[in-house]
Amino acid sequence: METTTETLQVITPEQLLNQWQGHRALTRRVIEAFPEEALFNHTIGGMRPFADMVVELLAIAAPGIKEMMTGKTATFNEDIAHGNKKAKLLELWDQATEDINTYWPQIKPEQFQQPIKSFGQYEGTVWSSIFYFIDNEIHHRGQGYVYLRSLDIEPPFFYER
Repeated sequence: METTTETLQVITPEQLLNQWQGHRALTRRVIEAFPEEALFNHTIGGMRPFADMVVELLAIAAPGIKEMMTGKTATFNEDIAHGNKKAKLLELWDQATEDINTYWPQIKPEQFQQPIKSFGQYEGTVWSSIFYFIDNEIHHRGQGYVYLRSLDIEPPFFYER
């Protein structure tokens, strides 16, 4: 019996990036749907305002991908100046999207299997960290949907990515 060491790939890095960027585009539409005041102040049941969740996502996504590309530990920093302005949050979101698109292609396919300690704290592999980034965004976007519904605002359809 012959043994092979061929590795089959289920999804390409480009397909994974496109999937993530689809989620990011949807999250951007959720940010846009909020009235400015509610984006920064509306809460339910002790949850943070959605703007604070967006800032967390900004602190993770582009810095995390840059860390994977450079191998230099990123600082987890949620002190992101936005002046309580939706337009500034959207500008920061768009810049993070550009940064992800810049750093992503520089991650070599073999790196996805390598261990990483994201932000010097969270152990996993490059791919598992990316999945965490995506899952965390989906989780917070779901909270944003709850907020929008409580404000009688129809959220964007989740499947339109």
